[in-house]
Amino acid sequence: MNSVFKIFFAIIVLSFGVGCTSKTPKTSEKVILKESKTAAQILGNSKYLAISYGGYREKSREENQPTIAQLKEDLKLMHAIGIRILRTYNVQPNLPHAANVLEAISQLKKEDANFEMYVMLGAWIDCLNAWTDKEPDHNLESEANEGEIARAVALATKYPEIVKVIAVGNEAMVKWAASYFVQPEVILKWVNHLQDLKKNGKLSKDLWITSSDDFSCWGGGDSIYHTKDLEKLIKAVDYISTHTYPYHNSHHNSEFWKVPENEQNLSDIEKVDAAMLRSKEFAINQYNNVKKYMKSLGVNKPVHIGETGWATISNGYYGKNGSRATDEYKQGLYYKSVREWTNDNSISCFYFEAFDEQWKDANNADGSENHFGLINLKGEAKYALWNLVDEGIFKGLTRNGNPITKTYKGNKEALIKDVLTPNTDYKK
Repeated sequence: MNSVFKIFFAIIVLSFGVGCTSKTPKTSEKVILKESKTAAQILGNSKYLAISYGGYREKSREENQPTIAQLKEDLKLMHAIGIRILRTYNVQPNLPHAANVLEAISQLKKEDANFEMYVMLGAWIDCLNAWTDKEPDHNLESEANEGEIARAVALATKYPEIVKVIAVGNEAMVKWAASYFVQPEVILKWVNHLQDLKKNGKLSKDLWITSSDDFSCWGGGDSIYHTKDLEKLIKAVDYISTHTYPYHNSHHNSEFWKVPENEQNLSDIEKVDAAMLRSKEFAINQYNNVKKYMKSLGVNKPVHIGETGWATISNGYYGKNGSRATDEYKQGLYYKSVREWTNDNSISCFYFEAFDEQWKDANNADGSENHFGLINLKGEAKYALWNLVDEGIFKGLTRNGNPITKTYKGNKEALIKDVLTPNTDYKK
């Protein structure tokens, strides 16, 4: 190499080095911006909408697990809606759904630096003999619970940048869950176990631990739940995850749902609109009752909504011959109002749910449990999301390869024809 060429080569190398150095701060800034958030940063943050998610498309969970590709389709759709936190429900060994969701999120994050999604990871908790032909023993826990917690810990350890909450049990303490409920001491045992792992450095100190249950189980209802173990549990969790369902209460506790005398002269649609306002107030009241009980114990910590939702089809308690609470119009009103209320008050709401799932009542296609989703099995956005279809946020996105369109082909007049007026003569 002659001297002239050496000088020329040195200049090029120096220039290249200076160029790389000048770009380093920008790259570092980008990494900082994409740094994983903590539970404390995302819960109660209106920029991080939350939702309950099960990606099951078929009538059997065991035989038809969603593929990673299908999960990624769903994740992109939810991300487009503005969802940034998902809630899953179990980590059972024969149901790898949660693990696959985490892997799908991990892959999407690698593929797209702008993709951001976090998970509230559920660990299912049962009593002894739950879901068997033996009598459930609600005073003893299932031996399977230990493995469920261990798997949740393993996933939280494997995906610390994604798993921000572990929820011990889903409606596991409420007494109407007759097939499997446990006493609060069982939930408390596993919450304390996870909190100890945090203290010992085996789980991230920023990981939040909770249990997700009916408002009554958190002290917001019947005093039968006001026990010493519940008091200890409220003090042990990082936040309270409470459920509220005006929809179900339109049958089980229907006074708020009936059209009052001063509204009898309203038009049918005005009666529906008024009923949905009462439904929102019903949910707010249950939420506030939980906070009131918590504060009566001298505790002050966040209370978020682990579940609330509204079904769009029902041939049972909530349909035409029942409380008549069920249709897409009502779901749309409830979704909008509950999002506005929770966003305005720094409450995370894991709205139930993203997509319809037909396994929940597999032998009854029109059972309400199959129809809580905001998007149906055909890939059609229900009325609650019609405005987002109009805005084009689903452009280029699909479900099962199909573009996202509107239910009723977007014909609101056709939708309104299916709206049911609350049944004032309804009796349980």
